[in-house]
Amino acid sequence: MNWSAEIDKITQSFKDKFGHLGEKELNWKPNPQTWSIAQNIDHLMVVNETYFPVLASLKAGSYKTPLIAKLGFMVSFLGKTVLNAVKPDRKKKMKTFSVWEPTVSQVKGDILQQFEKHQNELKRQIETSKELIEKGTIISSPANKNIVYKLETAFDIIVSHEQRHLEQAKEVLQLLTNNTIR
Repeated sequence: MNWSAEIDKITQSFKDKFGHLGEKELNWKPNPQTWSIAQNIDHLMVVNETYFPVLASLKAGSYKTPLIAKLGFMVSFLGKTVLNAVKPDRKKKMKTFSVWEPTVSQVKGDILQQFEKHQNELKRQIETSKELIEKGTIISSPANKNIVYKLETAFDIIVSHEQRHLEQAKEVLQLLTNNTIR
């Protein structure tokens, strides 16, 4: 997968779909249990940024991989499991880890500009990790050290997760549109 190209597509889709919305619409929620468009975007930045310290410690040579990473079948199994869980089709509802909850309920109106800046940093982080990917580096999920997968799987997960939340945000936009038409 060309992660940078996919990230660019996702970023552009967010801008195209939601760029015309104001702060009020970006923060609109159909009910208290559903995240707003802005919360979906904020969540992506929160999740992705938890990988940045992992990448920094890998590059510095100070990263400690848990023992479970020595079990190749577990690395493969857990990676596939997480990747399947974040597929964009959203057939299964999922609850996120508390560390990955959106940071605020009312997000500032410049969230799309923040997201675009974040996406550029994410691409930079990925591009500077090529050597680690080639070595087959294994990491833990930033949310749970016992969930291990290859670094390249982590990037697949990040991109798939972004696509999932793009779909979720589109559903909120559809509900918002239906709500304002009435």
